[in-house]
Amino acid sequence: MRKILHADCDCFYAAVEMRDDPALRDIPLAIGGTTAQRGVIATCNYPARAFGVRSAMPTARALRLCPGLTVLPPDFPRYRAVSQAIQAIFHELTPLVEPLSLDEAYLDVSEVERFRGSATWMARWIKQQALERTGITVSVGVAPSKFLAKIASDWEKPDGLTVITPEAVDDFITALPVAKLHGVGPATAARLEALGIRTCADLKTWPLESLIDTFGKFGRRLFELARGIDERPVRVERERKSVSAENTFHHDLPDLAACQAALPELITRLETRLERHGNPAIKGVFVKVRFNDFTLTTLEAPGHGVDPGHYARLLDEAWARGSRPVRLLGVGVRLRPPEDARQLTLFS
Repeated sequence: MRKILHADCDCFYAAVEMRDDPALRDIPLAIGGTTAQRGVIATCNYPARAFGVRSAMPTARALRLCPGLTVLPPDFPRYRAVSQAIQAIFHELTPLVEPLSLDEAYLDVSEVERFRGSATWMARWIKQQALERTGITVSVGVAPSKFLAKIASDWEKPDGLTVITPEAVDDFITALPVAKLHGVGPATAARLEALGIRTCADLKTWPLESLIDTFGKFGRRLFELARGIDERPVRVERERKSVSAENTFHHDLPDLAACQAALPELITRLETRLERHGNPAIKGVFVKVRFNDFTLTTLEAPGHGVDPGHYARLLDEAWARGSRPVRLLGVGVRLRPPEDARQLTLFS
């Protein structure tokens, strides 16, 4: 039986700012872009969340919800330094660490013998060491699988510790709302609700074939998660699947011609990023367009390189889906898996 931890720093960027400036601790605080630059909220502290402010929310809306909100620009070098210190604590416990971002990671502690092999004691040690060394609180979930560990880490935030033992898995999942399942966003949750599926107990009454007919490939994933099946290992090296460059404009691009004029700079940035990643093998290209009504469309096509003409044609088609001013524009590539990129020899 595996022992998986999911460690998640509480409102990380805001926590670093509050640590370094105690005057910020008890006021609504958010980290993000300014309204002048049409920014969005990266994270916010719990006093701000009480007003309904959330990550990925436009800053202008956050300020309408909370007029007294203090918004600071992000300081990524400082956040990365704190993240590295916390990641070092994880690696003192186990080499099997899969970072998901600056503020969260999975750890496989199945074979760790410290703390008499108790994953609960390991989680307590991580929380204590992170607070003592960095001043940051970390919520930790302990479970036999990645998806349950991630749910558990969010169960008692902030500064939480939730343990789902193997014996408790069935009861925990039976009562779990389907909206908590990995991959179930608002649209899927609404579809499930319309079908009378509110908990995993409801979901388990549906046969696999019916779920696949209704939800496609994701139906199989729903079938598995409702039964606690998640065999994904903790991956020390995460495989990069795409590289992209995008820009949210201070003023909407009014028409297709303005969008096309913005393409060369984005393509140059994309080429620079590909060089930084060692010019990996490409299997497809895409453009992303977010219109001024916040609708988003992405158009993809096969491709083996960065061809400006190809992107221009994709942009023509993508823009025609909305035919309105554009807020965000992006270009990117899908990468071939490393095993596909290797050239086969004629003789073994």
